[in-house]
Amino acid sequence: MLPEDLLQPDQISLGDDAGSKKRALEHLSELLASGTNAPSAEAIYEKLLERERLGSTGMGQGIALPHARIKGISKPVGAFIHLRQGIDFDAMDNKPVDLLFGLLVPEQATDIHLELLASLARLFSKPQICAQVRQAENTAQIMHIFNPPPLADAASDHS
Repeated sequence: MLPEDLLQPDQISLGDDAGSKKRALEHLSELLASGTNAPSAEAIYEKLLERERLGSTGMGQGIALPHARIKGISKPVGAFIHLRQGIDFDAMDNKPVDLLFGLLVPEQATDIHLELLASLARLFSKPQICAQVRQAENTAQIMHIFNPPPLADAASDHS
C-alpha cells in the first residue's frame, strides 16, 4: 500500500505524448515539481537523469520507476504518466515503456526510499494491476488503483 498523500490527481498524466525517454523524464519532473514547493522541475530532471545514468529504472513489462533522493523536500512525492505510445527506456527486457511512476524522497530518507520502491515494484509486478492502470480513462480511476479505499468493517454494517 502506498502512502495516501504520495500521489495527487494533478500529478497524473494520461495519454501523454512524450516520444522519448528525455521528454518523458521532463514531463515527470514537471509533475513531481507541482507536488512539492522546493526544487524546480529542472533540478528534479537533473536528479532523475543522474539516477538513469547509473542504470535504467525500466523494470520490464512496459514499466519504469524513475526515482531520486532530493534536498529540500520533507516527504515523498510521486507522479504517474501513462504514455500514449511506448518509448525506448533501456528497460531490462528491452521492451518499450508506457507506464512511468516517478518518486522523489527526502535526501536522507534511504529506508523510506527503498520501502517505497519495493512497494511500487510489487504493485507493478501484478499483471492485473498493470492492466487496470492501462485501461484507466481518468485520474480518479488511477487514484483508486494506487490508493484503494479501505475495506468497510463488516461489523459496522450491522449497527
